[in-house]
Amino acid sequence: MGSSPQGAFHHLFSRQNIRRLIKLLILFGFLMSITLAIGKLYQKWDDDPDRGALAIQNGTFGEDYSTPLYLDQGWSANDSLWYYNTTQGSALIPYDFFIALEQAEFNEPFRANSLIDKYRYLPQKPTFFNPDGLPVGFVKEGYKGKDYIGFTCAACHTGQVNYKGTALRIDGGPALADMVGFLTELEKSMTRALTDAEKNERFVRNVLALGNNYSRAEEVQRDLKRWTRKVNLYNTINHSRVDYGYARLDAFGRIYNRVLEHVISRRQVRDVLLGATKADGDTNLMTAAQVDKVLDNISETIIGDLQFAKIIERLMSTDEGYPGLGMVDMERVKTLIFNEPNAPVSYPFLWDIAQSDYVQWNGLASNAAMGPLGRNTGEVIGVFGILDWTARERGWSLSSFLTGQSGKSYQIDFSSSIDLVNLSRLESHLKSLTSPVWPTIDTGTKNLEQQKANAIFGALPEWRIDYAKVRRGRKLYAEYCESCHEVVDRTDWDRILVANMSNIDVVGTDRAMAENSVNYTGYSGNFKNTYQSESVGSLVIKDRAPVVQILTAATMGEVATEPDPDKWWPRRAMDWLYLMAKSFFDNEIKASVKSGNYLADTTAAPYQSLLSYKARALNGIWATAPYLHNGSVPSIYDLLLPVKRPGDPEEGEYRPNEFIVGSREFDPIKIGLRSEGYPGFEFKATKRGDFNSGHEYGTIHAPPVEGQPQEPLTDSERWDLVEYIKTL
Repeated sequence: MGSSPQGAFHHLFSRQNIRRLIKLLILFGFLMSITLAIGKLYQKWDDDPDRGALAIQNGTFGEDYSTPLYLDQGWSANDSLWYYNTTQGSALIPYDFFIALEQAEFNEPFRANSLIDKYRYLPQKPTFFNPDGLPVGFVKEGYKGKDYIGFTCAACHTGQVNYKGTALRIDGGPALADMVGFLTELEKSMTRALTDAEKNERFVRNVLALGNNYSRAEEVQRDLKRWTRKVNLYNTINHSRVDYGYARLDAFGRIYNRVLEHVISRRQVRDVLLGATKADGDTNLMTAAQVDKVLDNISETIIGDLQFAKIIERLMSTDEGYPGLGMVDMERVKTLIFNEPNAPVSYPFLWDIAQSDYVQWNGLASNAAMGPLGRNTGEVIGVFGILDWTARERGWSLSSFLTGQSGKSYQIDFSSSIDLVNLSRLESHLKSLTSPVWPTIDTGTKNLEQQKANAIFGALPEWRIDYAKVRRGRKLYAEYCESCHEVVDRTDWDRILVANMSNIDVVGTDRAMAENSVNYTGYSGNFKNTYQSESVGSLVIKDRAPVVQILTAATMGEVATEPDPDKWWPRRAMDWLYLMAKSFFDNEIKASVKSGNYLADTTAAPYQSLLSYKARALNGIWATAPYLHNGSVPSIYDLLLPVKRPGDPEEGEYRPNEFIVGSREFDPIKIGLRSEGYPGFEFKATKRGDFNSGHEYGTIHAPPVEGQPQEPLTDSERWDLVEYIKTL
């Protein structure tokens, strides 16, 4: 006899089954506690006293330095090393390739410290967690039985300043890295390994000698061609007419493009290609027959890196039946699918990030509930997580339910290399990171590393704090700065940092990043006609939609998918349950309304609040040059100067419109980095994305604050304010 639904319900929640469920939950909690305890113990195994740092001789721009010192930031040696060497699922190229690859113009290894230092990453010596001596933030990632070289958080968020041969390493500080230059150099080196007979022979031999993932020369050659094509594709899609140089990256623009590449459907690509025209706007670039030949055997649903590379190769092919497009026409096609990442910003510093209510330069990401996991997932999408997104037949899954795909004829399966568990652990790890304290003889610290730094720098007159100036500067800070940049206790465990948002029309700084985040659009693929909940209500994702909607849907799908397909499925399920519980119950940041002077979202403009920039506490700001969100001002002192406008007196002092970036040599007077007299990257504040305008508080161009005009700072007052900022 069949059972009724009511009977099944009562059976499910019988006392016996409830007892079983309680026992399972207790067992689950016990197993997770043991796993976490083992993880914490393992985390402390690498305790190299130098934290892997090493001295550099014959450094870039003539900057030699001794083994870097560390300041008191709340982390021990093993805390730093675990942060440097914990994978998040990034996979740039096969690991064996990175180890065996030579530089394009030399026979030296690509991974040589000289090249790493050239692009301003930080060389390291071998340690327990890093036996191959990879640079800070480079790590071996294992995925589906293969090893890859990838980036960790530390690659972009570990800084260093030098002074007369002595270096200070800044955990969580902004990197000075030139990622675009590094990836361009990587593409050149891989292309030479593919096309130069001698280099190719050595490369294949050296990869096979590693005895790791490759056993036959044919496999190496096949993958070398495949991965060279992928790196070329990435660089081509993300080419920008705005040069980033050192210390900046348009991370959001690149994340947006990577999502679009993996979401767009074959139908949408076909529509784009059929509609593409020449410069006259009337003549089609290709015929329907040519388009269909280009798309022959291309997936109906998800396309991704390799198939996109194949499409590009076919579009440019001069073989019979293909369009044979040149570079000018290819650029037209590219702009129909992707957006130019032309809004580079400084790498943000990470101390206090776990205690912040909203993060990203324009406050795009809430830090409440699942916010940190979604934010970090989006970051790994941008730094080469392997996105094995495929289409499967209609069925039920949490990811399809949350992304609105339940009623679709097919649904995206968000399998990937992204390590959600490690992302959660890294976010928790950052809770104990504190901002760096200016090294001065007067701090009275008990931290031995800070004492060492204090003894060296505190003895130098130019590093000593003038406390008479500090007292005057504190009053000026309260008058001119504190309404936006609150003063916090850097060690207060219960601190919450409230982002103070300023409308871009009010703050006046370069608009590119904020406007791109809202205005960039792309093809939504299988997310078309799904619903997305925003603060103003539910929005329908259109065929061509704001990329912020598409990114939100993609990261939601990733987070709702059981992590790490390499693990046994019960372990994946346990990890996922742990992540969900941790996000909701261990995250002390609760959902809240944004603070500040910004335009609120409306039903007509649901992302209007993102046309703002965030002001945050300035503790540790001395170690984060260059300044403003786009790195357009070389020092704190220069930031207190106005931008010269037509009609301003010639004899006045103004922000520099040109300066050199790339040196780590610190200026302890103005608080910045060396900005002239060496052959680094020449920054010019002359185009959108590079403008150094705005944030002119305390200058002759100061906007009213709360309706009241501000008196310009005198030169002596500027120096008092700089002196106080050193102490934050």
